[in-house]
Amino acid sequence: MSDGEIEVGAADAFADGDVEIIEVGRVEVGVIKADGEFYALRNQCPHDGGPACEGPVEKRLVGEWGGPGERVEQRYGDDSIVSCPWHGWSFYLETGEHIGDDSYVVPSYDVVVRDGVVYVQTD
Repeated sequence: MSDGEIEVGAADAFADGDVEIIEVGRVEVGVIKADGEFYALRNQCPHDGGPACEGPVEKRLVGEWGGPGERVEQRYGDDSIVSCPWHGWSFYLETGEHIGDDSYVVPSYDVVVRDGVVYVQTD
């Protein structure tokens, strides 16, 4: 471990969808594994202060509308999201942006896996 990093734990201890809450300074950060990648977001929803990283981690559901009188075809997209369990606000893991309004952003942190250990970079 080097300065500016916080050790989270062994990478192989995480399954897809797992979340580990850690302290970074005076804030909680959720370290999330999705599709084999690690992400870290502040665990505070901008809507009402809820635990943004403690809800479900899943693929974003998207719809394609064929026009008037046509059904909306729903499918899961490529982007992974996490949804705050208090009111369902959802955020992209990659950017921390709200899925419907990118003016709402949960701060994100860089994550590195070195020698099988997950670290969150703090600077």
